[in-house]
Amino acid sequence: MFYREAGQLKTSYASDMAILPLREDRTLVFAILAIAYLVVPFFLTDFWLSAVAIPFLAYAMAAMGLNILTGYCGQLSLGTGGFLAAGAYSAYKITTAFPELNLVFVFLAAGLCTAIVGLAFGIPSLRIKGFYLAVATLAAQFFIVWLVTRVPWFTNYNASGQIQMPGRTILGYQVTGGAISGTAQYLFALTFVAVFALIAKNFSRTNTGRAWMAIRDMDIAAELIGIRPLYAKLSAFAVSSFYIGIAGAMMFGLWLSSVEPSSSFGINQSFLVLFMVIIGGLGTVLGSFLGAGFLVLLPLLLSVVLVDWFGIVPSQAKHAEILTMGILIVFFLIAEPHGLAKIWQTTREKLRLWPFPY
Repeated sequence: MFYREAGQLKTSYASDMAILPLREDRTLVFAILAIAYLVVPFFLTDFWLSAVAIPFLAYAMAAMGLNILTGYCGQLSLGTGGFLAAGAYSAYKITTAFPELNLVFVFLAAGLCTAIVGLAFGIPSLRIKGFYLAVATLAAQFFIVWLVTRVPWFTNYNASGQIQMPGRTILGYQVTGGAISGTAQYLFALTFVAVFALIAKNFSRTNTGRAWMAIRDMDIAAELIGIRPLYAKLSAFAVSSFYIGIAGAMMFGLWLSSVEPSSSFGINQSFLVLFMVIIGGLGTVLGSFLGAGFLVLLPLLLSVVLVDWFGIVPSQAKHAEILTMGILIVFFLIAEPHGLAKIWQTTREKLRLWPFPY
């Protein structure tokens, strides 16, 4: 009905192996990008951009990072909150040490610093896997948070232990600190996420990405056919931590502006991003966005419904919101274990075959 391959002839290997080979898929992606760039900034207020859109983009970036490690390479991690803290504090140290450095390079440098941290904590993956690796990464979560809390150098010897993002501009627009522009913040974050989503999608089609998936499916067989587990696993930890580090810098610089490690990057953040990946769909870039949207937008929707429509007291609505979220998560995992991305894929295949039986 909507997806028809008839007449869409491929005249080269490049067109046949394109990320979006169907015209309908390309049109849909370009339409979403057009709406995100040309419609959303002008129809949402600064509050909605700063409180909803930017957190969604930051969590989508973090979910992409964890999806690279867990979805593509099969290495379970519970240290996402710690790596987010590493990215945030790296961005803080870099931007205060080099005030003239462009914010783009600050975020990229924060990602590189976090990648080095991820490499260090990825070494145990060479000997352990599964539940034991999850415990090792959980230790990374507590160690990183403890380190940035107890070592005053990370906070520039601030007695309160908090860090605040200095004011920085992009193309003359204030995006961090001071009188910020929500539209400029949103467009800056959107561009970062769009570029790195394209990179992540291409990564899965490279030799490195195929090595990750081979390690995920059966590491012993992958080693027998010549794939080096050391390179595959450590590269997955490095790339994943790079993405999560940038997400931490985005949370700190574009969303929160002021953070305290134990409350802003605790273990709850690790589980939240993991739930995003599981609900959205393991091993898919689309799943990272769907999972982030589900867990960012659904609490807001439930709050509006429970408080504004049913008049429930906010304190009681919060408990009902947590209960409802848990029930919906369990329902989705039972109804479709492969996540929301699988639901979209199934719907897409039915549209391609309509009106014939599926």
